[in-house]
Amino acid sequence: MKVLLQQDVKGTGSAGDIVNVSDGYARNFLIPKKLAVPANAGNINAANIKKDAAKHRVDMQRKNAKELASGMSNLTVRVYAKAGEGGRLFGSITGKEIAEALKAQYDISVDKKKIRIAEPIKQTGIVTVSAHMFEQTDAKFKVEVIALDE
Repeated sequence: MKVLLQQDVKGTGSAGDIVNVSDGYARNFLIPKKLAVPANAGNINAANIKKDAAKHRVDMQRKNAKELASGMSNLTVRVYAKAGEGGRLFGSITGKEIAEALKAQYDISVDKKKIRIAEPIKQTGIVTVSAHMFEQTDAKFKVEVIALDE
């Protein structure tokens, strides 16, 4: 019996595949557990529409990420921190602080885990960092670390 898999099934196939399995396996296990549906024209068409919609959604996310990354290339984000003599910081600037500054200054939301800092920022000045926006799309921007006056 031909079935369209709804989820990955170990040893049988992955979601979206049309596989030929024994009638008993399909009727007694796959279909009752909603792991598969019979491979008729309606179900195959619905699966194809769902695949196309998912592909379109990923393409739009990629396009938006590239636009955002190109717009971020000339940004300078200002981060304020306590510093001692010679501009040496007490602690270091983290991805969380950079993400919060991006949100506050430019209203751009970037996950703190996606911000990549080459080496710890422990000195005042300007440093270039990158943010992973999407698959194979990174945005490079500058972070200006400014000492707080106390």
